[in-house]
Amino acid sequence: MRAGDGDQEDHVNTSVTADRIQLAERAYRVRRNSVLMGEVQGQGYVAQALDIADVLAVAYFHAMIYRPDDPEWEGRDRFLLSNGHYAIALYGALIEAGIISADEIETYGSDDSRLPMSGMASYTPGMEMSGGSLGQGLPIAVGRCLGLKRKGSKSFVYTLFSDGELDEGSMWEAMLSASHWKLDNLIAIVDVNNQQADGPSSQVLAFEPLADKLKAFGWFTQRIDGNDLDTVIAAFDAARHHPEPQPRMIICDTRMGCGVPFLEAREKNHFIRVDPHEWQLALAALDEGRNA
Repeated sequence: MRAGDGDQEDHVNTSVTADRIQLAERAYRVRRNSVLMGEVQGQGYVAQALDIADVLAVAYFHAMIYRPDDPEWEGRDRFLLSNGHYAIALYGALIEAGIISADEIETYGSDDSRLPMSGMASYTPGMEMSGGSLGQGLPIAVGRCLGLKRKGSKSFVYTLFSDGELDEGSMWEAMLSASHWKLDNLIAIVDVNNQQADGPSSQVLAFEPLADKLKAFGWFTQRIDGNDLDTVIAAFDAARHHPEPQPRMIICDTRMGCGVPFLEAREKNHFIRVDPHEWQLALAALDEGRNA
């Protein structure tokens, strides 16, 4: 923990002291929280939550600076969820971080809940943007980064988006803009799980070679296994400490349903419906992986 303004302390783990065992536990709990929320509705974007949990664990419990009981603290790092349908995953992290109470899991997707199925900033503490319209997170992040720089802030802006959002022209315009303005306070993460509502993302609109394109656009670019915790930690550290004045991109190749083998094996799991008895099987699979 590092002291901030006043007597309150901010959440931060420095890169040299990160506890990998603790981060693995955090990732497990993000997954578990997400499965419990999915069980409330019997369906949802659970496979995405399972695939991105390691990234969220590293972001919230290793890299980012924030105050759990003051989500709007000006000195915080910002996390913009562009792919709003991943909200179930982010809620899992916000619950684990203590920004949202675990008691709210049972309200997921219900009327008047602070946990709607698509992320909405006006509803949920710690949700920095409403991400229902895909392709907006990176453009908004560029604006946030420019604003923070003009204030003299040292805060980072993180944004997570999906490979399906690479279909959107606004994303590529934002990539050019971020490079033009040398936004070294921007860390973008793209989840390449090769699945979107219309089919495999790479077949809907080919985007490879993605790393080469981003490097040509002027980004410091890393491509990693987004489900290998050690690799994710190293990538976040490299992004935060990269010395050149340029935006940073982490391309994360992930497995939908990671940690629950029967969900990983499903051919189509962009939006899944799970039989009532299978939720406990999913939790048991996570427990087994945790104890392995």
